Amino acid sequence: MSVTIENLCFSYGEKQVLDNINLSIQTGESVGIVGVSGGGKSTLLKLISGLYDIQSGIITVMGARTSANRRKNVSMVMQNLSLFPASIRDNITCGHEMVEVDILHACDAAQLSEWIATLPDGLDTFVGERGSKVSGGQAQRISIARAIAKNASAILLDEPTSALDNETGSAVIKALDELMKDKTVLHVSHRPEMLIGCDRVLHLEGGCLYAT
Repeated sequence: MSVTIENLCFSYGEKQVLDNINLSIQTGESVGIVGVSGGGKSTLLKLISGLYDIQSGIITVMGARTSANRRKNVSMVMQNLSLFPASIRDNITCGHEMVEVDILHACDAAQLSEWIATLPDGLDTFVGERGSKVSGGQAQRISIARAIAKNASAILLDEPTSALDNETGSAVIKALDELMKDKTVLHVSHRPEMLIGCDRVLHLEGGCLYAT
C-alpha cells in the first residue's frame, strides 16, 4: 500500500473533526473524498502530509510514519496557497539545488513556460509578497510546478481549482493531469463532479469516512 490510515482521530479543542478514519490507498491509485466545506477534508490532508501532528492513530506514506518523513514522500496542492516572497525559480525549487533542465521541465508540465517567456526576468521574476504580483491561476501553476519538481510518490489535492474561473481552471487542470501521471493521488473536494476521474470516491461526513 502507498498510503495507510489506521484509527485516525483528530479534534480542535472539544470539537471532533475526524472520528476513527481507516483508509488504504494502493500505489498508483487515485482516490477522491467528497464532503461539505469545513467537514475535515483539509485537516485529513494536512495530517497525511505531516503539516499537523497526529493526536490518535497511525498514518503511513510509502513506509514512512513520522511527520518529517511523510513530508518527504508527498506533494500537496491547495486551494488557498501562499507563494514565498521570492522568484518563480525559488518558489519551484524551495531553495534546493536543482538542475536547470528539471526546472524547465516542471514549468513545461505546469503550463508556465509561455507566460515565463514574456517576463523580462523570466524564472527570476519576483512574485511579490504572498504572490501578489501574479494571478491566481499563475500562482496555482507555480505550486503545481513545485510539486512536479519535487517528484514525490503521493499527491494530495485540496480543491486546487475551486477558486479559479473556467478558462484559468482548464489550464490548471492540464497541469494537474501531468502532475498526477503514475502517482498515488488523494483528491478532496466539496464538488463530486471534480472527482469523476478517480478510481473510487469516498464520502466524509460527521467525521466518518463512507463508501459512496
